[in-house]
Amino acid sequence: MKISYKKLWIKLIEQDIKKSDLRKITGLSAGTITRLNKNEPVSIAVLLAICEALKCDIGDICSVIPDDKIENQTY
Repeated sequence: MKISYKKLWIKLIEQDIKKSDLRKITGLSAGTITRLNKNEPVSIAVLLAICEALKCDIGDICSVIPDDKIENQTY
């Protein structure tokens, strides 16, 4: 299984928040933002910090993609 943060980027656009602004209000490192950009796993503490800043639930910023969907994707 993989994780996708596509919902996070959509939420930032909806709230007119830049990634750099998210970094400032959450105190996240540049490396953590890079991991999010690459859809790499981050800690629950990071997700909770983002949720607190955006006043949302974890399901509002990320989703799980089953392996079978990844294998069947065409590019």
